Amino acid sequence: MTKQLSDLRKEYMFASLDEKSIDADPFVQFSTWFEEAIRVGVAEPNAMVLSTSDITGNISARVVLLKGTDQGGFVFFSNYQSRKGLQLASNPRAALTFYWHDIERQIRVEGKVRKVTRKESIAYFNSRPSDSRVSACVSPQSAIIPDREFLEAMREGYLLDLGDSTPVCPKNWGGYRLKPNLVEFWQGRAGRLHDRLRYRLAGKQWVVERLAP
Repeated sequence: MTKQLSDLRKEYMFASLDEKSIDADPFVQFSTWFEEAIRVGVAEPNAMVLSTSDITGNISARVVLLKGTDQGGFVFFSNYQSRKGLQLASNPRAALTFYWHDIERQIRVEGKVRKVTRKESIAYFNSRPSDSRVSACVSPQSAIIPDREFLEAMREGYLLDLGDSTPVCPKNWGGYRLKPNLVEFWQGRAGRLHDRLRYRLAGKQWVVERLAP
């Protein structure tokens, strides 16, 4: 290793974050930051780490894509029989983490998760590119498979059976909506005195609190 990990450092100088500059609604604040991330060219700003756990406390995390946000929460899609799907079935709570290196920002979201309506799942499935729809139909997500050829054979067999028809959204595939009770906005600052503003849901009202870095 050419450089010790302990020597890797970066100074954060992009911006600041204070109580006077934020919106009282965390969803509006998220939209503001998200639009800025798009404007400055952050790569895949909708990529987020989804952390889930089962009822025994075993935790797993992976990167998924945000596909919608509104006052109801943050929406993403997956195979319901995947590891994340099985964990969410037994423990419907999760955390999301966005990290936008280019603008030195991080957003953390925590809350309860529920499935979106079947109508929403089908509508999004049908909007996807054809190859993505086929993959959702043939992949036994998170299951152990013998090799890559097995997956390719599954795909070819499915396409052969499909013929001129279009893929139909599988019953074991669809969306989730995470309804937050906590949203934290983190802005990197010089000297590691970062800005952290947390929205915490108290009853039906959002309370904004500053946290020490």
